[in-house]
Amino acid sequence: MYESFYNLQGRPFQLTPDPRFYFSSRTHKKAMAYLTYGLNQGEGFIIVTGDIGTGKTTLVRHLFDTLDRNEFIAAMIVSTQLSAEDLLRSVVAAFGLDAQAEDKGQLLARLEKHLREQFARGRRALLVVDEAQNLSNAALEEMRMLSNFQDGDKALVQSFLVGQPEFRERIFAAPELEQLRQRVIATHHLEPMEKEELADYIQHRLSLVGWDNDPCFTADAVEAIYNHSAGVPRRLNTLCSRVLLYGSLEELHTIDGDTIDAVVADMTSDTRPVTAVSSAVAMPPPSSQNDSTVPLEAKPAGKESKEMDNRISQLEDMMKSQDQTLQQLTQLMTQLASGGKKDDE
Repeated sequence: MYESFYNLQGRPFQLTPDPRFYFSSRTHKKAMAYLTYGLNQGEGFIIVTGDIGTGKTTLVRHLFDTLDRNEFIAAMIVSTQLSAEDLLRSVVAAFGLDAQAEDKGQLLARLEKHLREQFARGRRALLVVDEAQNLSNAALEEMRMLSNFQDGDKALVQSFLVGQPEFRERIFAAPELEQLRQRVIATHHLEPMEKEELADYIQHRLSLVGWDNDPCFTADAVEAIYNHSAGVPRRLNTLCSRVLLYGSLEELHTIDGDTIDAVVADMTSDTRPVTAVSSAVAMPPPSSQNDSTVPLEAKPAGKESKEMDNRISQLEDMMKSQDQTLQQLTQLMTQLASGGKKDDE
């Protein structure tokens, strides 16, 4: 809707992770540096964590776009509550192999053979597990075992684990994950965007869809957006999308702080519980034998009572019509039955 009003070629603040809109904030730039370091090392695990909406998946997809496909084969799985063997099947499938096998040994052999073939061609394997906080400790141990695949002193697969903050806490707290911890070569936690980066972030995303300074965001609008989103990219995108929608409906070409406050108030109302209001008329309690008031049938009830009477009348008409139809069907069935008996005689 707002795209046509502002002459945009697409939605700049869509929630679906898209590497095309990747913005190199300070925290994302640091994360990319660690991931690149891991690729250069060619071994061990890199762990990247971040709160919900901080851009972890967009970061990983941007990384994939930067890889030289002549040097790397890359696979990514999004973890759910997988058992160790199910995780292995997911990894095998992610590398484009047949994940059907009678036992775990066949899967491991199939994967190792593929990795060795790629290594012989000069291509290293990268495996990224997104939503890694969902992995059980047994599945994480399976990941560690995959890192044992080697050709001489070179690892055949490099692994990056991406998840929410509790994942890193578990990795460094669980005694049974000690061997995995020893193979972690770097970690980074994505932080929210800094306040002074927000204007560039908004302009960056808008410019990718043909923005020509319409609408114009004032300085107090940018500050209000940051205050209401705390610098979290997904919150920023959600808010900015609603701002553009609101601006198009109100035909605004300048977005200021008041506009942001109005949109936030509107979004807040979206989450308020709605109290159901019944259309039924409240009936007074039945009168006692000594009650000398007007009988219930004679009490006027106003407009709502008339509407209720109309509904009852319509229902009664429908029931009468159905009764007439049933009577006609009964008579027809009786006639048919009588005709059948005469024919038999």
